[in-house]
Amino acid sequence: MSKQVAVIGLGRFGSSLAIALHNAGYEVLAIDKTADLVEEISSKVTRAVRVNATNEASLQRLGINSFDVAVVTVGTSVQDSVMITIILKDWECAI
Repeated sequence: MSKQVAVIGLGRFGSSLAIALHNAGYEVLAIDKTADLVEEISSKVTRAVRVNATNEASLQRLGINSFDVAVVTVGTSVQDSVMITIILKDWECAI
């Protein structure tokens, strides 16, 4: 079974990373709160979802805590990036 990676934030860097990881054989869950970004990448990764990743319950429903790695690539809000990282760190996810 291939490794599971969650990429949270689908700007230029996050999208490029998600696509590159998927092309390298990883199972990639791409997450963003912007519908257009999720739709644009949906055919290029394993799964893409529109979720506000600062909401701990939403991340929990996605099963992020069972992924091998989560990468936070939110660049538009330092506060959101820190909040998401704290949630993942509390779950002891590899970030």
